[in-house]
Formats: sequence, structure tokens, C-alpha cells
Amino acid sequence: MRLSLLWSREFLTSRFILWALFVSNLLGTIYGYIWYGAQLQETWANYPRWLIPFVPDSPTASLFFTIALLFLMFPDLLSKYHRMRTIIEALAVVTSVKYGIWAVSIIFAGAYQGDPLVWQDWMLVASHLAMAAEALLFVRFFKYGTITLLIAGAWTFLNDFIDYSYGVYPWLPQALWDDVGTVMIFTVALTSFSIAAGWIAMRAAKRT
Repeated sequence: MRLSLLWSREFLTSRFILWALFVSNLLGTIYGYIWYGAQLQETWANYPRWLIPFVPDSPTASLFFTIALLFLMFPDLLSKYHRMRTIIEALAVVTSVKYGIWAVSIIFAGAYQGDPLVWQDWMLVASHLAMAAEALLFVRFFKYGTITLLIAGAWTFLNDFIDYSYGVYPWLPQALWDDVGTVMIFTVALTSFSIAAGWIAMRAAKRT
């Protein structure tokens, strides 16, 4: 089997692959919200309740991608939700690339400063790299444009602002507790990078 078949349209949009990705992303999303359970409980108890949607960043990113897969699986059935589809697809790309890279970077930054790596960290590294990769791989099947990409970018910048203004950013490894300012700068820069990556991937897809 030629390796090129693995990223061909026929293979990636086959019912088997779409269903496999949908189930794995759905399960990963559920696990992600469970992972954030303690932080969600603390936010609910000690912060304004409206901050809750801004807490679980990575699982919400994978939720966007999971919903985006539904639009690929049932295009005719969901055709009347075209505008919603483009926004969700743009959010899926920007947030998946951002938080996929962010989580891996934070894990290794913590390890570099002495935080021990455990098996859950390696699991998170693999799953978050997959988040970023699959989002960019599927851009050519998505229908979002520049405007919806900017809307997704604005939401992600808002999420950054809320996270670091109200202190509801994802919990960091202990070794990084004194580097929150640096993490904030990196996070905002990564949002800009993710928007740019989404736009470049979109333009490249339109040329093929």
C-alpha cells in the first residue's frame, strides 16, 4: 500500500476512518472534561459561574473537532447549518492546533525545570500532538473562510484574556508556578500562530 494513500481524500473521508476518528475524539473529549473535573469544581465554588466555559480548554477544542467530523459524515442531513459548520470548523482548527502544541510544550517545560514525567504525561503528549495534526490534516475538507477564521481567533484570544485575567488558566506543573507571566505570553503568541497556521492551511487547500 502506498503511503500517500494514508492522507488521500478517499482514505481520510471513508466512513470507517471518519467513524473511528469521531469515536476516539468523543471519548477523548469526555476524558478531558473528567480530567478538568477538580478545576471545574474549584472554579464553580470560588469564582463567578460564568467563567466555567473558559476552564476546560483542550477538551472543548476536541469537542469542536468532533462536531466538525459530524458535518463531514452527514453533509446532506446537516446542510442547513452551513454557517454554524464553518464557525465550528474554524474553531476546531485554531483551538486544536493551539492547545495541542500548548499542552505538549507545558509538559516538557515543566519536565525541563524538574517536574517528573509520568505515564499520563506521555499519553497526553501523544493525544495532544494528534489533536494538532488531525486538525491541519482535515483543513482541506473544511469549508471555513477568512471571516470565520477571524471569529475563531477572536474567541481564542478572549479565552486567553479570561484565563489570565481571572486566574482560570489550565493548572500548570508545579515547576512552572512561578512562570505564569511567561506562560501567558507564550499562550497568546501561540494563539496568533494557530490562526496563521489555519489560514495558511486553508489557502493551501484551496490551491489543490
